[in-house]
Amino acid sequence: MVTTKPKKGDLLIAEPSIIGDISFNRSIVLLADHSDEGSIGFILNKPLEYTINELVPEVEATFKVYNGGPVEQDNLYFIHKVPELIPDSIEISLGIFWGGDFSKVAELIHNNTIEENDIRFFLGYSGWDSEQLENELKSNSWVVTENSYKNHIIEKPYESFWKEKMLEFGGDYVIWSNAPENPNYN
Repeated sequence: MVTTKPKKGDLLIAEPSIIGDISFNRSIVLLADHSDEGSIGFILNKPLEYTINELVPEVEATFKVYNGGPVEQDNLYFIHKVPELIPDSIEISLGIFWGGDFSKVAELIHNNTIEENDIRFFLGYSGWDSEQLENELKSNSWVVTENSYKNHIIEKPYESFWKEKMLEFGGDYVIWSNAPENPNYN
């Protein structure tokens, strides 16, 4: 369901008009927090060339790491769906949790207790100051929609996610779903 007022746990789908913005072109952002003070989210569909082991050598796993957004890209963040295993997690909504005890995460991965479908890692995050996101919504940079995937969003394949959402919206969005990422290639 498409809405106009974002809330914690919603998805922000980049409008096709966001062209040339390296971070947000064709992005889908999970809002981890949203209040009058601002918003924080993680881009779900922009994998990086790194695995968790390449960034944190003591974590022996090849889990993908995603570009969470342009803010603090030298910091590692994670969302997950196993709060009973990771102390100090913060609930986003619908069975999705943010952060927690990273040493416990490393131990759980080492023991094969959690798998890649349980957790997603990000370098950086997406952040908006007070009213900044609302202004971007007014300028039609984003479509706000409920997260109908609930905690299964973590295992959602990234390759066709944005295109899938465009087709789901229908109308003029269907045309954009098949357009090249860079219109100059058309």
